[in-house]
Amino acid sequence: MAGIIKETQHLPAEPVPGIKAEPDESNARYFHVVIAGPQDSPFEGGTLKLELFLPEEYPMAAPKVCCITKIYHPNVDKLGRICLDILKDKWTRLYAMSNV
Repeated sequence: MAGIIKETQHLPAEPVPGIKAEPDESNARYFHVVIAGPQDSPFEGGTLKLELFLPEEYPMAAPKVCCITKIYHPNVDKLGRICLDILKDKWTRLYAMSNV
């Protein structure tokens, strides 16, 4: 758990442009994420809301990420689950939340 706290303290210090991730007040493993729609895309001007959860096995296991905003995208299923190799079989403990 100390590793998660240390990693999340870097989020405000090293923000990724267009992405805001805030830990839940009641669960340090759960994050509310808001992504600004990329410029020159159909999502420009909009925002996407996601949930990110760090399992007990983290960093040995990938975070669980779900898109809350309804979206049509080839890598997002109808339940909001994101199909991305680093969230599945390509995850390595060398990745961090900021890689997701």
